[in-house]
Amino acid sequence: MSSALDELVRHQKGGDARGITSVCSAHPLVIEAAVLQALESGGTVLVEATSNQVDQYGGYTGMRPDDFRSLVRGIAGRLGLPADRVVLGGDHLGPNRWRALPPEEAMREAERLVAAYVRAGFTKIHLDCSFSCAGDPAPLSDEVVADRAARLVAVAEETAREISEDGGAALRYVIGTEVPVPGGAHETLDGVRPTTADGARLTLKRHHEAFAEHGVSEVWPRVMALVVQPGVEFDHLKVVDYDRERTGELRTVLDTEPGMVFEAHSTDYQTPEALSALVEDHWAVLKVGPGLTFALREALYALAGIEEELLAPERRSRLPEVVERRMRAEPSWWEGYYEGEEQERRLARRYSYSDRVRYYWPDPEIEAAVTALFENLSATGIPLPLLSARLPEQYRRVRAGRLEPSPRALAVDRVRDVLRDYDRACRTTARRTTARHDKEYA
Repeated sequence: MSSALDELVRHQKGGDARGITSVCSAHPLVIEAAVLQALESGGTVLVEATSNQVDQYGGYTGMRPDDFRSLVRGIAGRLGLPADRVVLGGDHLGPNRWRALPPEEAMREAERLVAAYVRAGFTKIHLDCSFSCAGDPAPLSDEVVADRAARLVAVAEETAREISEDGGAALRYVIGTEVPVPGGAHETLDGVRPTTADGARLTLKRHHEAFAEHGVSEVWPRVMALVVQPGVEFDHLKVVDYDRERTGELRTVLDTEPGMVFEAHSTDYQTPEALSALVEDHWAVLKVGPGLTFALREALYALAGIEEELLAPERRSRLPEVVERRMRAEPSWWEGYYEGEEQERRLARRYSYSDRVRYYWPDPEIEAAVTALFENLSATGIPLPLLSARLPEQYRRVRAGRLEPSPRALAVDRVRDVLRDYDRACRTTARRTTARHDKEYA
């Protein structure tokens, strides 16, 4: 299952700038979009569950790792993507969910979390022990973060030996202490500094030492990626774009690590040119999550706008109204993130780049409204002029005969618009990289 990740590293180390999109979402329509994109491109789909979405108790989605595996593999199987082209990853695995507990209690929960992911067949394990627990200093030192990460590696390896004759041979790890906040910044951004080269080297050194102290040095060749901050991020209204001029020395840090590339978090909303530059500069794993559910929300609300034109009020799904009502009734997922006057908060709930709406799609009332929306538009059909007004890219594909004009297919295709940009960036050629290198150093 990790062969695609190993091939990715080999290409990067051989001078061929390849990448892979890491889809960080538990929404079935987003996963369906990712699988369809992999089928079209001939590539591998990498889907990652974040520790607050999916854990040993169910997370906010209600899914345990086994459930998430069944969801992803079930969608892939239904659409015809072979199992060997599906890679499952665990994102931000560590004590994040249990930060209110003392460190030792939180780490015991993190150990159970990692073990559950490994038992469920997840092979890409991102270890994030950068969060302070009750009584910890803030921020944590590199030594503490590395020690806790190595402790979790030992648990993952032991679990793998229990369930497989090959032990942990299939497991690939991701480490790093400069980990962007999952789902984008909470506060308004003034700018983002890339990780310094010295800081990245220190992270590697501390993890090398911690692996040795915990007796897992033999695992180091299977550490496939280092998370560092390339200077990309987004908040509610703004995107900080990648500027390769600020990462020149940082990009050389992994030259002495033959099995390791960079992993970039919070790449959501980057331009296609910025995504390509990241891949060329050795950020071979591009994580995206809110940007995909943001596109899904755009599509569903556009379809609700078409429904409003076609149906009497009493027959409509009223999806945007239902979402707004449920978000106001259960504000815990957005209230600490969106500030300002009520008008600002209302706009943020609906349109913010941080897309706190994504936490509400599993709500039964909202799920029922989406189902009603799809059923209504399937019954009425979608007039092409209305489709052109609301979803112009999908309109063009329908007119060209490349896309079915069903509401579900249209929503999935809108998500694929985002994935198409990532797919093109991840297929950057060695020729382009060499040409850029020659130009820079001529």
